[in-house]
This record gives sequence, C-alpha cells and structure tokens, in this order.
Amino acid sequence: MFHRIRRRAAEPSEAERRFFEQSGRLTGQAPPEVEKARAAIGPAEPTPVVDDFLPPELRVASHDQLDGRMTSWKQPLVLDGEIVACAECGAYRDWLILSTHDQIWLRCRAGHQQHERRLDTAWYNRNTGPADATHATFEDGLRHLGH
Repeated sequence: MFHRIRRRAAEPSEAERRFFEQSGRLTGQAPPEVEKARAAIGPAEPTPVVDDFLPPELRVASHDQLDGRMTSWKQPLVLDGEIVACAECGAYRDWLILSTHDQIWLRCRAGHQQHERRLDTAWYNRNTGPADATHATFEDGLRHLGH
C-alpha cells in the first residue's frame, strides 16, 4: 500500500503538468495594462550624481583605520572575582584600558602597562561608550584622558 502512494507522489499529476505548461508559456509576458503604463512613463531620466557623504572634517575613522582605542576606568577592575592590580606598583584603580590589534592592555597611573588576557575586544566594546575624540599620537590620547 505504501509503495503505491510513494509511486504516485514521485510522478506529477495531470493537473500539475498542465499548470507547469501554462506557466511556462506565460513566463516573460505581461498584461496589456502594464505595457500601456510602461509606454506612458517613457525612458528613465539619468539620476544626477551627488556627493552625499559628510565633509572630511566630520568623518570618523573606522576601526580598521585606527591603531587602537583607549578609555579611562576609574573604579577597580574585577575579573574572575579578583581585583586586577598593576604587576609593578600594585595600583588597582584609575586604569587606562587600551584596545589594539585584538588585545587589551591595562596602563596604570604610573605608566606601567600589562597585557590582560582575560579581556577581549568584545568586552571593550560592551563596556565603553562611543569615542569622543581621535588623536594623531598615543601621547595626545594620554593627555586627553588626563594621564
């Protein structure tokens, strides 16, 4: 019994065959009303080319055009239940968090830097706001953030 159902389903029915034949004949044809509307509209006019981008002084560099990003982090940084401290001076607050080349670096107020492997760029993006400025040099960025 099941073999007969499967055999019938494998071959298209007569109604399906007629439908496919008719739809094949209608492919590429349009109703007369559509042809009249196309003739009334006429050829399309060329669209003028307009520079709709922001002026260069208002454009923001994309992430791939920057060497890195930085933000200040005043409170203690807690990772995996422990407070992160500077390996050299022991400072545990008032960090600069640097994101560069898919790595996160922490810089204490004394200028010591350490790579933080427990953080990644996704964490940086989640925990920082939009950039308020871009700087030509690393030192300019440090001055901007008060370090």
